[in-house]
Amino acid sequence: MTEATLFLPGLSPVGGKTITATFDGGKLSSNGGVLILREIERKLGLAAVLSRHIPDDRDRMRITHSYSDMTRARMFAIASGHEDCDDLDVLRSDPALKMACGRLPVSGTDLMSQPTLSRLENAPFWRQLARMGLELIDLFCARFERVPRCIVLDIDDTDDAVHGQQQLALFNTHAGGYCFQPIQIFEATTGRPVLSLLRPGKRPSGEEVEQILRHVIGRIRRNWPAVEIMVRGDSHFATPEVMDLLEEKHCSYIFGLSTNPRLTEIGRPWSEDVATRRALSKTEKMRRFFQTSYAAASWSKPRKVVARVEASAQGSDIRFIVTNLPGRAKVLYEKVYCARGRMENLIKDMKLYTRSDRTSCHRWEANQFRLFLHMGAYWLLHELRGAAPKRSIWRTATFETIRCTFLKIAVRIQELKTRIKMALPSSYPHVQALTALATSIAALAP
Repeated sequence: MTEATLFLPGLSPVGGKTITATFDGGKLSSNGGVLILREIERKLGLAAVLSRHIPDDRDRMRITHSYSDMTRARMFAIASGHEDCDDLDVLRSDPALKMACGRLPVSGTDLMSQPTLSRLENAPFWRQLARMGLELIDLFCARFERVPRCIVLDIDDTDDAVHGQQQLALFNTHAGGYCFQPIQIFEATTGRPVLSLLRPGKRPSGEEVEQILRHVIGRIRRNWPAVEIMVRGDSHFATPEVMDLLEEKHCSYIFGLSTNPRLTEIGRPWSEDVATRRALSKTEKMRRFFQTSYAAASWSKPRKVVARVEASAQGSDIRFIVTNLPGRAKVLYEKVYCARGRMENLIKDMKLYTRSDRTSCHRWEANQFRLFLHMGAYWLLHELRGAAPKRSIWRTATFETIRCTFLKIAVRIQELKTRIKMALPSSYPHVQALTALATSIAALAP
């Protein structure tokens, strides 16, 4: 007995012709571009970095899915817009995703289900997670063709709302609810991720940030002993412990500095001077810069403080930064410190486009491993975007644009006796761009 072919009802005629839509198209996928990500992952070795430290005490005779296969499938799914673990229950037979994981599209074993992936996410403990984090820093260093003279590390935190009784979840008034507050570190020039660390939903202390930066800087210097490192961050990273560490490690820094009564007193003559100059020149707004030596009571020594003073019809506004960099106050503030605004876009790429806030497990270790998986997906999308020609529009496109253009491609897949045939749409509008990306990725060093 043959099964009846299902059809899609309720479609209106077009040009006087009726439409018949049946579900008999064969092995189709809407993730045709995921095979490009497969090549990137093979070059980076991301699955190996995230899986080799997980203890595997399963019966070898009964293993169907290796930890590296599970990690690979999860990262590909996240990068393709399927960020929930449950999505693999539907995608486990997707022919393109199976091929990306090294399995034949028809005769190959289906991918793993959500319960299997959940067991993987709960397998690592903090020691294994620490080794993964350090190896991800090694991966960051390995992606440079040559050792850079200087790198800029942007550090910031972001809220990650929770909706249950997860470990490390705390109530945060600023975030307006219970949340985690992970710390993100990116390299500013390249936009590459360095660290994504889950932590409680509160502002980090100076001791905590100092310990994090000590490990990050130590690992980078292990790869590049002579590299110059500049750390840049908001005012709540300008703590005595952090600045003492960076000076001890011969790193430069530039941080925002919270206003206090003493700084307000120091800046009052500057504010009055700028307000007077604006009134005399009759301009709508005037901005000037000043610098001085300042030592808070908790600091071990005086440090260079730069003030940006702005006067307008609404009054005067003054902002401070602290740094150990040489140079003019205006350049340090406008060209160096304000450039950290790009960090917000990098966090958005991680949080909005890879959905890194899908940290709904109970154990913090499982949520940290998920954060590493989303960091892996970020790596895949970042390298895909970076493979575009330097002057092309794709170099500045968002991850969502990259995903919709180069990953979400319809494809018909046929598994023949000696080869696999993939048929992409004849009307696909970005054939040349996709071909250029594939060529560029093929040329990447492993």
